[in-house]
Amino acid sequence: MKRTLFTFLEEWLDSGDRKPLVIRGARQVGKTWIVRHLAESRKKKLIELNFEKKPQLAGLLSSNDPNQILLRIGALFELTPDPKNCILFFDEIQVVPELFAKLRWFAEEMPEMPVIAAGSLLDFVLADHTFSMPVGRISYMHLEPLSFEEFLQASSKGGLLNYLGNYQIQDEIPYVVHEELITSFKKYLIIGGMPAAVSSWINQRSLQKVSQVHHDLLSTYRDDISKYRGRLGVERIEEVMAAIPKCLGEKFVYTKVNPSAQIPSIKQSLELLCKARICHKVVGSAANGIPLSAEIQEKFLKMIYLDVGLCSATLGISLEQFQSANSINLINKGGIAEQVVGQILRTIFPPYVEPGLYYWHREEKGSSAEVDYVIQHENNVIPVEVKAGSTGSLKSLHVFMGAKGLPFAVRVNSDTPSLTAINIKDHQGHLISYTLLSVPFYLLGQLHRLIKDSATQKKE
Repeated sequence: MKRTLFTFLEEWLDSGDRKPLVIRGARQVGKTWIVRHLAESRKKKLIELNFEKKPQLAGLLSSNDPNQILLRIGALFELTPDPKNCILFFDEIQVVPELFAKLRWFAEEMPEMPVIAAGSLLDFVLADHTFSMPVGRISYMHLEPLSFEEFLQASSKGGLLNYLGNYQIQDEIPYVVHEELITSFKKYLIIGGMPAAVSSWINQRSLQKVSQVHHDLLSTYRDDISKYRGRLGVERIEEVMAAIPKCLGEKFVYTKVNPSAQIPSIKQSLELLCKARICHKVVGSAANGIPLSAEIQEKFLKMIYLDVGLCSATLGISLEQFQSANSINLINKGGIAEQVVGQILRTIFPPYVEPGLYYWHREEKGSSAEVDYVIQHENNVIPVEVKAGSTGSLKSLHVFMGAKGLPFAVRVNSDTPSLTAINIKDHQGHLISYTLLSVPFYLLGQLHRLIKDSATQKKE
């Protein structure tokens, strides 16, 4: 399965100022595979040390001298490590977190040796480490589940993928192409982007087998969390895991998880799941400017899952339900639509940036309003509404645009793309004017390019 971030890895490998690279992401998103594929495609010898399988390998790195470390590795594996022809890979490094400090010495004393570290539960050790972090001497790459475009690539739909990459906002999408893309996207909503689930679908074309993969993954995540739960009961963590898919698109209310449970224990469980990257926060922001994180509204919080396929499996949604629905927004009261939009928005961040999701909420008596997502595009704040229907139904978006005075907004739905000039009056008779870009779900991966193209077209 071709991953978009593979190009980033190749550029890192060829860079003259390369630093040791740490790949971050949830378990089973493909971290080990992508490193092995890099070595194979570039004809490099991969020296792989998996500290989860063999924790005793950490003894090879007791020295701070990279030459001594390579000498020991060479002795154990009967090879002569050559920095020009090798990649040194520390897998599941979170098992021996003090090895992070060793990356500094490779950065300073042996920069010619490509070194990659990866781990599924890194956030736990990075949040509470007692060792010296090699600040400024390592780079990060964040790996998410497969995006829809990567799903198309893996499904041998290269023609559709090429079409999306070359689509221009002024082009009319033929109905037959639109229907094919929507059909493929509905499959993505069930199968999701976890590599094991996608691989199962490609090889066996059985949704039952895919469902089995999903439930096996969920069991693995529960087992992982139990290692870090401290005094928290397993049942509380499982309650929160089960509650998130049911609360998609809504403000996450702790008492809805279990009214009889103590709120601190629910908060703790949620933090553990976030650290394991099993779920992600969508945090309220005043959205008056960038960075969006500068004006956090902590009392406003929504949650999404790591992957839409895992969500659908947890909720028991079938492909038939998606196929029979006129709009994706109508499934699960629009919750699945918000889930998949948030998930794909995370994939369009630069690989070296920790993805963060935000939304806007105004809670006023008689005039509450909410915009599903707000994103940063270059130096601009862009609201993103996940809605079906006409522009007249976008009441919250109109409120937001009137309050912020912004010129551009995005709507995501199941229709073909459009660019519309909105001119509407608020309750006080004030004119609200802005440009609305409507994009179908399948074009979300091209969102930043389409926003830029739309702005150019508007000027023309």
